[in-house]
Amino acid sequence: MPHSIRPPVLSLDPELLRQLHQECCGYAQRMMEKLREEHGMAVKYSTLTRRLRELGLSLPVSQRCERVPDEPGAEMQHDTSPFTLLLGSVRLRLQASLLYLRYSKRRYLQFYPVFDRFHMKCFLHLALTHWGYAPPICVIDNTNLARWRGLGANAVMVPEMEAFGKAYGFGFLCHAPKHSDRKAGEERSFLTVETNFVPGRAFQSLEDLNRQALEWSTVRMEQRPQGKAGLIPAQAFEHERAFLAQLPRHLPAPYLLLERTVDEYGYVAVEGNYYEVPGCGRGIIQVLRYLHHLVLCQDRRTLIEYALPPWGVKNQPFHAPGQPPRYRPRNRKLSSQEEEKRLRAMDPAVGAYVEFILGTPGLLRHQFLRRLWAFHQRWSTALFLRTIERAHRYRITSLETLERIALLHLDDTALPEPVVDPELEKRPAYQEGSLTETPDLSRYDE
Repeated sequence: MPHSIRPPVLSLDPELLRQLHQECCGYAQRMMEKLREEHGMAVKYSTLTRRLRELGLSLPVSQRCERVPDEPGAEMQHDTSPFTLLLGSVRLRLQASLLYLRYSKRRYLQFYPVFDRFHMKCFLHLALTHWGYAPPICVIDNTNLARWRGLGANAVMVPEMEAFGKAYGFGFLCHAPKHSDRKAGEERSFLTVETNFVPGRAFQSLEDLNRQALEWSTVRMEQRPQGKAGLIPAQAFEHERAFLAQLPRHLPAPYLLLERTVDEYGYVAVEGNYYEVPGCGRGIIQVLRYLHHLVLCQDRRTLIEYALPPWGVKNQPFHAPGQPPRYRPRNRKLSSQEEEKRLRAMDPAVGAYVEFILGTPGLLRHQFLRRLWAFHQRWSTALFLRTIERAHRYRITSLETLERIALLHLDDTALPEPVVDPELEKRPAYQEGSLTETPDLSRYDE
């Protein structure tokens, strides 16, 4: 076989590639055409893109991670992670929020159904006031809860969160994109939560979950040796305490300022529940929504304070302790459980129709059941049963159609037959449709 002669290696001038990269807006296909047409260099596409990567033009040159020394009092790390947990008999998707002191490896863990900027401030307030000290830096990922724009070292923080951190003596620092190992202790802590805290524990409610999470993170884990060195967080924190900034004792808890109008019955609505306002006045009041309680204020005066109900409680009125309720809220949504219970107890045919109604998507079931119970109170029992049986047979989901069926059943005569045009079979549309398959109407005879 003849020896193959390899063509000489084509050298590409780096300055020429940089110039073409700028002229062609970074499109390698167009650069390849200009090299062939204007400079007489037949370069393959793969060779050109490899050379662009080597020069750092198409993709940034990957750099090794920065090694940050582990110094006492230098930083803390915060992040969230989703967990799906069984609370009692309900499975909920929650956000686990964890704060981690890098040097002493202390942790503070809580779970939230919703984690927004307000809950982030509440969580940091609880954790830092529990420790009593704060480091100067809080390392986070590029989350929009604290970051306004930019990424990594170029990130600009939200003014609200920047002012919040300044009150506690720390500032936020975003790590570089795709460099979550910058807060490796935080990431490893979530693995410990998944493998050590969650298994083998039963949680009855969200409050019980957070109580156990607080005990696990601030009591059990603080006395447990960490890593190969066997560091105990409680003992390491005693050494780190001298390098941290002590928090002032007058720091107020974060809150949301809401404005509500008192209705004619003396209630304000907050997050799906109704709270009674003392006195007889009307108008606009201010609601200070803290993490675990509400404060109702008017004209810079505190009217009353309410503890927030457990998670999942909705559409309930709350009154001042020791005072009986005077009225009911105006917009409170009423349940139809009593009407459903009474309708099911009437007759099996009515119970079957109620099951059919509840299984029909798109219906206002509470309104439908209340109207259905009102029909029963207005009509005789025999008329109501005959109407329901016919409505269930033909799968009627309209209250107006139920009333028309009842009107037809008022007399004992048979229902009138529909009027059919005798010339119907001669129409072209009828003759064309007669060639199609006969629809299956057997489900109405079940």
